Amino acid sequence: MEISGIISAIVIGIVIGVLGRLVVPGRQRIGVLWTILIGIIAAFIGTAIASGFGVADTDGVDWIEWLFQIALAAVGVAAVSKVKLRR
Repeated sequence: MEISGIISAIVIGIVIGVLGRLVVPGRQRIGVLWTILIGIIAAFIGTAIASGFGVADTDGVDWIEWLFQIALAAVGVAAVSKVKLRR
């Protein structure tokens, strides 16, 4: 993986993490770094799921892939927030 690929993964992770965090109602008690990490993981897993369904590479914007990624980020943000809340 090249440095441009790492930088783009971080940028996409930030966007996906923030969008996932916006989807979850209420206040999340996690930091920015957790949001970025969850976004990066959700982006990779969402892309893999979209590839499995055959919708990862379409003409134009890959809306279905983005939906998978944002949904996974929302689940991740909610899960980590609940774990942090219990502590």
